[in-house]
Amino acid sequence: MPHAATRLHSVPLAQGSLELSWAAVTDVGKRREVNQDALLADFPLFVVADGMGGHIGGEIASSNTVTRLKAVVEAGSVTPKTIEKALARAVKDIAAHPEATDDGTGTTVTGVYLDTSGTEPHWVSLNIGDSRVYLLRDDTLVQITTDHSVVQELIAAGRLSPEEAEHHPYGNVITRAVGPSDSVRPDYVRLEVVDGDRFVICSDGLTKELTDYGIQHFLREHADPADAAEAMMDAALENGGRDNVTIIVLNVVHGD
Repeated sequence: MPHAATRLHSVPLAQGSLELSWAAVTDVGKRREVNQDALLADFPLFVVADGMGGHIGGEIASSNTVTRLKAVVEAGSVTPKTIEKALARAVKDIAAHPEATDDGTGTTVTGVYLDTSGTEPHWVSLNIGDSRVYLLRDDTLVQITTDHSVVQELIAAGRLSPEEAEHHPYGNVITRAVGPSDSVRPDYVRLEVVDGDRFVICSDGLTKELTDYGIQHFLREHADPADAAEAMMDAALENGGRDNVTIIVLNVVHGD
């Protein structure tokens, strides 16, 4: 299994600083030949992309999307506008790639970024597809993003329980992705910055193998992001590793 390493970044504030630490890990899993997941964990943007379609179509879609988002980080301005421009460029990249001709080629893109443009910094989560952002705050784990999936729509309509959804034949069918269409506007959720918060950003390869309770358990057991990410990865692989698995764990500490 790949080894995760914890990275650190300090963000100066009017009073004190934000001390961020994070680690990322990805694995092909036990049943897939190609890892179609891609990730970006580079301050201020932390993103997981889970590709789909064709033999290597998904890999092309996820890697192109992450490459375009990485350029946004390097340019120094991460906003909904710059993110959406990058995703529109990724759609064109995917469509132009000779090995991504399949209509089903696309990728999820899910994550968070720290917005420091105002007087007070805040987090913004973004989501297209069924990869997820979780937040552990006050020892309670909450899913911040809402899946864009057939199953989630059935749950929202009251036609399916969350328990039934776990074994539904359309469990893998997502209703929004980067690639198949021109519409690539993510859902955004704004979150305040709170000392002690911990984020988990993951592909569905993790949530197929670990319940929310399991994710919370490993965060409680492991304070260090790399240790937590590796423990979750070990558990996901032990539980079957039916898909590619990608995990980012991000810790937030308000320093004096």
